[in-house]
Amino acid sequence: MKKQVEVRDLLNQFKIPYSINVINRKSPSIFGAGSRARTGTFGENLKLEYQYIIFVRKTDYEKAYAVINGKIK
Repeated sequence: MKKQVEVRDLLNQFKIPYSINVINRKSPSIFGAGSRARTGTFGENLKLEYQYIIFVRKTDYEKAYAVINGKIK
């Protein structure tokens, strides 16, 4: 969660448009009933429960990559 906030802040700072897709890895889907009801969350790293996918346009990819990796400040 912390890393996606940092990436989004950098993209906003350099005015690079983006969209974000958030996936809850423990939620049920049409392909599986989920496992939370059966197993609970004991012993699991809850930081890995959500996956954040950030999309930028192909034309902005090089700039976004450089900004995120600290090559442009």
